[in-house]
Amino acid sequence: MLIPSIDLMGGKIVQLVQGEKKKLEFDNVDYWIERFSKHPVVQLIDLDAARGAGDNRQLVKQIVSRLNCQVGGGIRSVETARELLNLGAHKVIIGSALLTEGRINHHHARELAEAIPKSALMFALDSRGGWVAIDGWRTETAVTAFEMIHELEPFCESFLYTHIDTEGLMGGIPMETVHAIHRATKRHLVVAGGITGQHEIDALDALGIDAVVGMALYAGKIKG
Repeated sequence: MLIPSIDLMGGKIVQLVQGEKKKLEFDNVDYWIERFSKHPVVQLIDLDAARGAGDNRQLVKQIVSRLNCQVGGGIRSVETARELLNLGAHKVIIGSALLTEGRINHHHARELAEAIPKSALMFALDSRGGWVAIDGWRTETAVTAFEMIHELEPFCESFLYTHIDTEGLMGGIPMETVHAIHRATKRHLVVAGGITGQHEIDALDALGIDAVVGMALYAGKIKG
């Protein structure tokens, strides 16, 4: 399944290359909400919240009221996760909060799993150069996506794997890496990071993996 990506920064929809350089920017939010309304799920990320630079909560509230969204970015507490679910989010995506001082925070993962239905919990595995990156991808850890899966699988229903190295480059996602991640977990897997062609979406779909697509949709490489 193709999952369109909406990334928010400064009250606008943006697309970044490898989480750093802004490549595209749109302020016609209503257009993209309407455009993506036919999709069963849309991924909505508040980049400002992820980076601790404010938030786009009012815009998030507007979008989740009109689209079925899995929402991420700066969700560091049970209270924030609950608030977003109460606003209408389909799932919450938790990433940085799962690591404390460079180590996997099992206590917080368990706390989330006990307070929120597992069906609503998606844990993010944002990987650059093989290592998980947090805080809006600005801080690299010494933890791998495979370690995260091994230790956190009991606490969530799905994982979101993002290959930062190819994110926004529209050069494709490395399928050998995706296959390795897929083999490592029994949970539902969603992947992102440079997916550019329908053939990739079809190949992932055949494995039961959903594909998050951003840049290729906004640039017209993939119809959606």
